[in-house]
Amino acid sequence: MKTFCILSALTLLGTCASTRYTTKINNLKNSIVIVDSSLVVNYYKTITATELETQLYQFASDKFEGRETGTKGQKLASNFLKKFYLQEKIPSPFGTDNYYQDIPKSFLPKPYNASENVLAYIKGTEIPNELVIISAHLDHLGIEENGSINLGADDDGSGTVAIMQIAQAFNKAKKEGYGPKRSILFLHLTAEEIGKLGSSFYTKNPVFPLKNTVVNLNIDMIGRVDTMHKENPNYLYIIGADRLSKELHYLSEKVNHSFFNINLDYTYNNEDDVNDFYSRSDHYNFARHNIPVIFYFNGIHDDYHKTSDTPDKIDYPLLEKRSRLIFSTAWQIANQKNRLALDLDNKFLKN
Repeated sequence: MKTFCILSALTLLGTCASTRYTTKINNLKNSIVIVDSSLVVNYYKTITATELETQLYQFASDKFEGRETGTKGQKLASNFLKKFYLQEKIPSPFGTDNYYQDIPKSFLPKPYNASENVLAYIKGTEIPNELVIISAHLDHLGIEENGSINLGADDDGSGTVAIMQIAQAFNKAKKEGYGPKRSILFLHLTAEEIGKLGSSFYTKNPVFPLKNTVVNLNIDMIGRVDTMHKENPNYLYIIGADRLSKELHYLSEKVNHSFFNINLDYTYNNEDDVNDFYSRSDHYNFARHNIPVIFYFNGIHDDYHKTSDTPDKIDYPLLEKRSRLIFSTAWQIANQKNRLALDLDNKFLKN
């Protein structure tokens, strides 16, 4: 009888503890209020499959010779991005027409030559010192010994053109008097394919203090459908959102539910996942500095790291929808009243 009473008491205690935690989570969820719903819709509609396709056919073309780090083709790709931002009148964070963060040859392994990250910037209207970083890598695998070119349309041409369209949408909003409250850095990273070195260089030499960086939304392959989702392509893998900030996780879900209803798949967010995708793209270098991250990813397909990763195989309406989701998530983070909180600092999760 005594044993039964003790067990009953422990069960009750566990239930109460669980209820208290559930209440905290519900309070956290309820604290997330979607901002500027009509404006979000208005500006995400400027991100179109047609423009994404046009830009991707340019970026993932033979002209850029596979964009291998430090090569002529990669330099041409960087210049392509620079010209886009100049044309759109989206400024450089350096305050000049220099959009490059130069990475010396000494930072890269042999035999790679010096390279550069490409950066564009929209200054926040109310809280400019807080920064949202949206990133994707611009480099790829270059030319094969037989002369075939790795075009890298999905990896990561899809992420690159998504950022271009997202930047254009934010810039249009700013021109029309609805600039983001927090600043946004559009960060095109080099040397991802050889070890995430562009993001490593940025985090070691940040243009803005890392302590002011609210979040990193990293886009790496969002233009295709993997084998597990052939029957239901309305999905996107979300990796890392809850690792440092449950607010980010629930914010991401609320934005998606409010506007898109994409199936957010957390399969690869499992910490025991053998693929360990969490550590395999540029967001990881930000997470290592205690910056909340989301890695947006469509999964591996048959053309991954092959010359057959070509722009004709991209699902452009799906790329449009995914890009719109990322834009809307960035809009929420940049414009909500409170800074996105780490779990350790979140008032709703404290005892």
